[in-house]
Amino acid sequence: MTHVVITGTGLYTPEHAIDNASLVAAFNAWVDQENTRHAEAIEQGEREPLAHSSSEFIEKASGIKSRYVLDAGGILDPARMRPKLPQRQNDEPSIQCDMALSAAREALASAQVDASDIELVIVACSNLERAYPAVAVELQHALGAGGYGFDMNVACSSATFAIETAANAIASGSVKRALIVNPEICSAHLNFTDRDSHFIFGDACTAMVLEDAACASADEAYEILGTRLATAYSNAIRNNAGFLNRVTDSDPLAEDKLFVQEGRRVFREVCPMVASMIAQHLASLELQGSDLKRLWLHQANRHMNDMIARKVLGYDPSEEQAPIILDRYANTSSAGSIIAFHLHRESLEAGDIGVICSFGAGYSAGSVVVRRQ
Repeated sequence: MTHVVITGTGLYTPEHAIDNASLVAAFNAWVDQENTRHAEAIEQGEREPLAHSSSEFIEKASGIKSRYVLDAGGILDPARMRPKLPQRQNDEPSIQCDMALSAAREALASAQVDASDIELVIVACSNLERAYPAVAVELQHALGAGGYGFDMNVACSSATFAIETAANAIASGSVKRALIVNPEICSAHLNFTDRDSHFIFGDACTAMVLEDAACASADEAYEILGTRLATAYSNAIRNNAGFLNRVTDSDPLAEDKLFVQEGRRVFREVCPMVASMIAQHLASLELQGSDLKRLWLHQANRHMNDMIARKVLGYDPSEEQAPIILDRYANTSSAGSIIAFHLHRESLEAGDIGVICSFGAGYSAGSVVVRRQ
């Protein structure tokens, strides 16, 4: 029987950080401009005035205090309210490939694996900057990796879905080593003029090396005991940007071409779905919540994480048991749970068990149970 292990992780963090106070100042300046521009309609009752945001509102609603982004200037410019990223030429590395290279090299070094030994590259994230050629194939070429590569998108669950895909490829014997990379540029699909969501996302990229345990040589390894995936169709989280926009004559700059969600509905529907999936997954492995030393959960909202962890463990978790990174990274989509795993596993000992879990649009959810070797 082939045992699959995670032997290395990597993290790319953009150099720009925006705290809540700076984000709120830009948003409120934009609100004032819009209310002034539409003052007559507001006065006549034809239009509701836009409301200010606040740091207190953001932290209470989400637990987020700051976020890293590829470009802060464009986001904080009330005349623009979106990142400004120069378009790259076809003979230049793509933005996501650059992010991926940084995280991948760290993961490969951690795993003590040469890029040439990688036989499968999966780039899995919520948004890809182009349809083709695949960013994964570009990354494969840039690294000098072998085998094959492909892109995949399951929104915030992209990383866990990619872990199962890579683990299955290794378990079947078709490859011995795989690289998974999650280059998330969430700031590009966020509506920074929407009070209810302008604070949610940040940018980051994570990477993981998976190997057949028989050929692994890393100092640290986590055996994948099992994976479980689930999907349930919902419009509660949606983004309508797509290649058909131009032929359906829909406005490519319309608000629905960015991230939109019904936050309260998502909370109400996703939390029980995820907690139940983890509990059932553990039971199938003859485990229970009390066996877990760590829960590396998707980093979307502090309240969601607290509720899911409480349902799985049966009590309020400590910061060590269910680490939070969204306070400084915000929601980085599929990268969030991997950032938590990357930054918060150093105290685990041989035999300790943890769960990497994702959940998001789709709805989609993924659970990966691992044991430190």
